[in-house]
Amino acid sequence: MTELVLIRHGETDWNRELRFQGQVDVPLNAVGLEQARRLGERLAGEMLDGLVCSDLTRARQTAGPIGERNPQVSTAGIELDAALREQNFGVLEGLRVPDIQAKQPEVWAQWLEFQADFAPSGGESTRQFHGRVMAALRGLAKARLRQTVVVVTHGGVLDMVYRTARGLPLSGPRQSDIPNAGLNRVRISGELIEIISWADTQHLADLPAQPRYDQRALVKQKLT
Repeated sequence: MTELVLIRHGETDWNRELRFQGQVDVPLNAVGLEQARRLGERLAGEMLDGLVCSDLTRARQTAGPIGERNPQVSTAGIELDAALREQNFGVLEGLRVPDIQAKQPEVWAQWLEFQADFAPSGGESTRQFHGRVMAALRGLAKARLRQTVVVVTHGGVLDMVYRTARGLPLSGPRQSDIPNAGLNRVRISGELIEIISWADTQHLADLPAQPRYDQRALVKQKLT
């Protein structure tokens, strides 16, 4: 069994603007940097065996203060893994919802179906993304048996973990809250994934309210 502390990166300007970030290398904004600092403080006293993160800048900036405040992690260094990147959204990357609705209404209509095998041009489907993410995390758990490892990654990655742990289908809108810089703890043993806690944001309580991309609300709007 391996315990993973899964963290979505801190806030970026594109999060605030509700743009599809995907694999575009966007840095944290001022709020995101403060969120990362607080993560470092929150995890400073924990016994951690490693720190792994997506190789994109926003994840690395979020991981930095955690490594700096934890002696065991800072000695080992931060391990980068491109397999932990966000889903590749292809032609949608960098666009806001109104942009997509105006410029590519057919693509937007397909997106709102939330089908596991739909991939925007130049991107990857949810099923392909899920396979990439779970292979990476299960490989990490196998290599770090009986350890506690922090994994700094992206919202879509955490969605894949949540769906897998809860036995939810890959099709359909996201069912879980995934705040920037929240703490999500899971145990992995072989194929089994157990959620210990999810979306813990106590360390962010007095910061500005987070931007929220609500897929379930989008589906309801479509139906009305």
